Amino acid sequence: MAKRKLIGVLTANPEGIYQQRIMEGLLAQCRLYDYDVAAFSPLVQVCHYFTPYLKGELNIFELINFDLIDGLIIPPILLSENEEYKKLDKIMEFIGKKTTKPIILLDYPYGDYPVVTTDDRGAFTEITAHILDVHKCDPEKVYFLTGMKDYAVSNDRLGGYLDEYSSRNIKINENNIFYGDFWYSGGEKLADSIASGEVPMPEAVICASDHMAIGLVRRLTEKGIKVPDQIIVTGYDATIEAALNSITVTTYAPNVPHAAALAVNKLRSIIEPDMPILDPPDFPETGLKICSSCGCQENYEYLRNRLYGSLFNVNHNYHNGKLADSDYDISLLLKSYMLEDLTSAESITDGLEKITHHVYLLEPLDRFYLCLNENFLDTSERQINGYPDKMILAVGYNSHHKSYTDDFSGFEFKRAFDTKEMIPRLSEERDEPCAFYFMPVHFNEYSMGYAVLESKLSTNKKMSTVIVNWMRNVNNCLEMLRIREEIIKFSERDAMTGLYNRRGMNANLRELLNSANAGDSVIVFVIDMDGLKHINDTYGHSEGDYGINAIAAAVAGVKRNNEICVRAGGDEFYMIGVGKYNNIDQVIRAERFNLALSETNKSSGKPYEISASIGSAMRLFTPDLDIDELLEEADAKMYKNKVSRKKQRTN
Repeated sequence: MAKRKLIGVLTANPEGIYQQRIMEGLLAQCRLYDYDVAAFSPLVQVCHYFTPYLKGELNIFELINFDLIDGLIIPPILLSENEEYKKLDKIMEFIGKKTTKPIILLDYPYGDYPVVTTDDRGAFTEITAHILDVHKCDPEKVYFLTGMKDYAVSNDRLGGYLDEYSSRNIKINENNIFYGDFWYSGGEKLADSIASGEVPMPEAVICASDHMAIGLVRRLTEKGIKVPDQIIVTGYDATIEAALNSITVTTYAPNVPHAAALAVNKLRSIIEPDMPILDPPDFPETGLKICSSCGCQENYEYLRNRLYGSLFNVNHNYHNGKLADSDYDISLLLKSYMLEDLTSAESITDGLEKITHHVYLLEPLDRFYLCLNENFLDTSERQINGYPDKMILAVGYNSHHKSYTDDFSGFEFKRAFDTKEMIPRLSEERDEPCAFYFMPVHFNEYSMGYAVLESKLSTNKKMSTVIVNWMRNVNNCLEMLRIREEIIKFSERDAMTGLYNRRGMNANLRELLNSANAGDSVIVFVIDMDGLKHINDTYGHSEGDYGINAIAAAVAGVKRNNEICVRAGGDEFYMIGVGKYNNIDQVIRAERFNLALSETNKSSGKPYEISASIGSAMRLFTPDLDIDELLEEADAKMYKNKVSRKKQRTN
């Protein structure tokens, strides 16, 4: 069986309506071809005002292993900053250097890459025909408000208006064409000109965007000009804002899904030139949407659907313990108290379990992966650009094995894998094609890893406001836990030697003792440096510190993996372990410790010798074992060793 093709998609701010439409068409067409989809997306716009946060978001593009992807679809307009294209230039330059795989652009040309465009032009011929035929407006009194001058999208949308006039042999009045900015302000500016008499009163204004139409309607209303009684207004894009405006705006849902499907077709003709090309399915949600701003009878079904999609559900309809897909909304996220729950996490393990508790909010999905940098807890080596060679699968959630209980059998914990794989089992055979949504995990510019949501194409799962805010909660939780671990590290570690202090010993001792198995023994060593006062008085305290660090290094050098090392006081150290020990271990370990100090003295070049006295004790583990008694026994032996060594030096 041939490996299923993987189509990559680069986007941004995936909850936006344009992005949603792109994914609708792309997922539908990839499903026809049995293709997998890998979408890489910062969760904000690339013109986001907070530069450090944006840098952390854009880092997700550094993850892409182009060797695993058969081709790319990119909508460049989403990777530009309004009229600033520095980000787009940088991203496209990066991709050009990384891969020679075929790339298809959507709706905006860049370089020599092939491009597929949405039929904005045809949409505006239809809108213009509606104004002229249904509302019988005088062609001389129909204005067109487009976007920025000499902007490709502005000209394309204006072109539909011009085409319709040309097809009717109506002469174009250049004074009826106005340029705006696709935003509310463009409509407000034209409304002010109309209200002041600077511009003659039109019968209708066709706007190239809903936002300009809304700005126009609101400002005209403020000025006492009635819409639609005095001026008809139409928009474009079928946004929620247009449906929720006090005067609902007649608009047009562009057939972006169809264009995205055609982009998949163009890519298929390159990566599988001998395979048939299939027509895209119909996308019924596109086309002219009649509302009150043009004076027609409103399309109530359309308005109800848009209204419902924007609401917070006060109550959620549980059926057999589950919710309908439409009920996984932002209200459910807020009412889950996810942020409060994550904030209460007491450790990394606890935090990861709490994150797993809340994966249900992302339904429907098949798997969820939380992949963290190997060193994400280390503040001294914080990752900014790219990702390390190895990642840790901190959470690997499988919805088919996980119930909504406290059973954590549905996730794997802390499995390392090569970053170039992007996720474990990406290439495994699945029953049907899937979408993989790759999202950055970071705090400001500092990368902690990434998350991946896997869902069958048949579920038509797309990114949403819920997912975007869910990820923000996870990011903040991980940063909080990272800082907490750092604070604990400082509070439980001796600042000079890096060994545990007494607080750290007490915090870790219980876990060590709980690891004991039948027949295990507990062994302790007490080590005390010889002659620290002499070194301090003769050579200075910095040399005394050198000696203390040398003792600490020797202790750490002879410990086993399951043992803890402690700086118990100024020049006193403990080493404590649980396991299969015997009496000879006490002797061998003391000899190795002394040998380590001897090697240090040979290479140090110091005018003094570093030495220490050592005592040990061992007992068979029992639940009521008193560790303090064992330490006292070892301390007594250490003191005898010190006295004996002092006598030897004076004889």
